[in-house]
Amino acid sequence: MSARQAKARRPSKGPAALWGWARTLGPGLVTGAADDDPSGIATYSQAGAQFGFALLWTVFLTLPLMIAIQLISAQIGRVTGRGIIANVKAFYPMPLVNVLVVLLLAANTFNIGADLAAMGDALALVIGGHGELYAVAFGIISVILEVLVSYRFYAPILKWLTLVLFLYVATALTVHIPWRSALFATVWPHVTLSADYLLMIVAIFGTTISPYLFFWQASQEVEEMQRGRPSLPLKFLVRGGKVELDRMALDTSVGMVLSNLIAYFIILTTAATLNAHGVTDIHTAADAANALRPLAGDLTFFLFALGIIGTGLLAVPVLAGSAAYAISDAWGWRATLEARPRDAMGFYGLIAVATLIGLGLTLAHIDPIHMLIWSAVLNGIVAVPVMAVMMVVSSNEAVMKKFQVRGSLLLVGWLATGVMAVAAGAFLWSLI
Repeated sequence: MSARQAKARRPSKGPAALWGWARTLGPGLVTGAADDDPSGIATYSQAGAQFGFALLWTVFLTLPLMIAIQLISAQIGRVTGRGIIANVKAFYPMPLVNVLVVLLLAANTFNIGADLAAMGDALALVIGGHGELYAVAFGIISVILEVLVSYRFYAPILKWLTLVLFLYVATALTVHIPWRSALFATVWPHVTLSADYLLMIVAIFGTTISPYLFFWQASQEVEEMQRGRPSLPLKFLVRGGKVELDRMALDTSVGMVLSNLIAYFIILTTAATLNAHGVTDIHTAADAANALRPLAGDLTFFLFALGIIGTGLLAVPVLAGSAAYAISDAWGWRATLEARPRDAMGFYGLIAVATLIGLGLTLAHIDPIHMLIWSAVLNGIVAVPVMAVMMVVSSNEAVMKKFQVRGSLLLVGWLATGVMAVAAGAFLWSLI
């Protein structure tokens, strides 16, 4: 990094300090926000509706694991100048790489389908009309923006869309929360060994730590390197690099804290309203919004539904884009949102195909809860080997040079991998 770039990355002093600090946020912030997609909202809503405040503690348990694995993803991209799969190819045979990216594509398309369905249903609840038509419109808009708008203009759009998450904080403020009970359940969990309770814990873990987030953040770090005046990958630096590492740590930590904070408020809101009134079965995020209306009023319903639409507009491009980055890296195609469509036809074609397949699942009238289940299963299966190979790559001196992951970050990264392995195993066992 040049001295000018390093200076530009440092937070400003004086009245512009807050703005300068905000400008350092980017890939980590967007990745964390994309984690709270409509499918995630549905999972958190079901957790609050079914178990009340009893699962609030999971949000804080997953936070350090999320920060560690996402920071490792970011460092792989920024240090090597390549995406995760491009690095994994050097360690593992192509058949294994292809299996991983195909599973990722399958998981992401199911997730896209569930998200588009929820977005369409949410808009239909607000203004009337046909949810399927709205889902088609959202899918087309997502493809057009991602394909036709260059990264330098598209990245700020995604960044500003993260503000929609605060609608869920506003939603919680419109209902009565028994804070004493909620905070007690947060710090002193009441754990049961029932199959439904364990399954919901696994679902929260699978929703919170998803493979598409790893691929997206690593690839966005590469995009940021090439934005404006291109920067060298950190591994080629003889000295320096701390400014970039600090920036990634701040960006990732803020993004993951925001993600889990919003998850906390979603569980909190649905627990204080739906569970308190005996509504314990939520299949989609739109179901949660609709159920809130008679219990918490029109304002709460409107904010919750608007949040579903906004988070979907953020998450669908991330889901499609992460699959396109992974497959393009595996097959040696050019993969950048900065390229013109004719210069990266394979990459943009994958984005369109993933979105359109997900849209097709929506129009095929597949039960949204089934799409959520299969998405969770595939994410859980894919996450474990992906995290394991990421840990191998990130701690390899030949790949990462002096920036190889060590110490506490390496330890927590492997801990996150182990937790996800247990969660995936438990999920599969519950289906038997």
